[in-house]
Amino acid sequence: MPDPSYREGTRVVRAGLPEAEQGTPFLPGPTFAAPYHLTGDPASSDYVYGRYGNPSWSRYESALGELEGGTVVLFSSGMAAATAVLLPRLRPGDVLVAPADCYMGVRSLARSYLGARGVEVRFVPTADPGFADAIDGASLVWLESPSNPGLDVCDLRALIERAHATNAQVAVDNTFATPLGQRPLELGADFSMASASKYLSGHADLIMGYVAVRDPAEADALVDWRIHTGAVPGPFEAWLAHRSLSTLDVRLERACTTAHALAERLVARGDLEGVRYPGLEGDPAHALATSQMSRFGTIVNFTLPSAEHAERFLSACRLVNQATSFGGVHSSAERRARWRGDDIAEGFIRLSVGCEDPADVIADVEQALDAAAPR
Repeated sequence: MPDPSYREGTRVVRAGLPEAEQGTPFLPGPTFAAPYHLTGDPASSDYVYGRYGNPSWSRYESALGELEGGTVVLFSSGMAAATAVLLPRLRPGDVLVAPADCYMGVRSLARSYLGARGVEVRFVPTADPGFADAIDGASLVWLESPSNPGLDVCDLRALIERAHATNAQVAVDNTFATPLGQRPLELGADFSMASASKYLSGHADLIMGYVAVRDPAEADALVDWRIHTGAVPGPFEAWLAHRSLSTLDVRLERACTTAHALAERLVARGDLEGVRYPGLEGDPAHALATSQMSRFGTIVNFTLPSAEHAERFLSACRLVNQATSFGGVHSSAERRARWRGDDIAEGFIRLSVGCEDPADVIADVEQALDAAAPR
């Protein structure tokens, strides 16, 4: 394990790597196995069967645990990770409090499965001052900050403290922030969940998720859920994600810097509505984001007058790909309202800044905005 005094850029490069041994690679390749050699007592071996564990998972879990400050359990997707927190812990009569503007997959899960089995689900907008009051009587509080896609921020410390005062557990979806931008466990959360499909892997080529916890008993329960539901990641995907983790700091440094510069340029244009980026001093979330985040992310939002206007903009982009995900080395954007389910305008654009040259990204967005403007 790297010295914890090392800075983040060093820690992500070295996280989860085995001790140096003559003639071995820095990061061993993926382990492909269903059964393992096993005699006698199964407890005598760390690996017995592919659904129970895999060395490639273990190394990546160790790496993420060093960054999150806890124990990490890896899952086959971000939604599998979210499900592993939500479904086993909530019974009929329990209360879940969650943001009305959090990731739509989580909202759908809460409505379709938890609500149907008798769990009371209270949805409150992330930035609503009444969020704290809704926590009273809750069994589990789900938070997402910044929110997806609106980029609203909530006071994690205050809400976690309020929840714990009423004996509720707290889970934080940290996908937008990453552990290099925000550490929910250090802020008191019981669970820090993220989709590793986004920034953590960073190359738009795999699906994965994880949950980080401070309590070893919670980690054991998550592993048990993973074993019995079969929500297991592939060893090759785990290896790819671990390999990609080493560049997380440099990718975020480039993309966050570009996102901030792009947001400032969009505001300066004066012809756009709803430009949102937590790093902007004039953003409604800036003061709170500054108090709990060390980086402001790579997502920039703005709203064009109509769906047609937004589609013209997207079609005119040359560098910015049209895609629904975010957090990769390739800049991408979408008209988010095409999916329905979010309380946003038809012309709302969620733009994920990648690692291309900053001047090229900004120039591309500006030329596309100019091209899309009514003649």
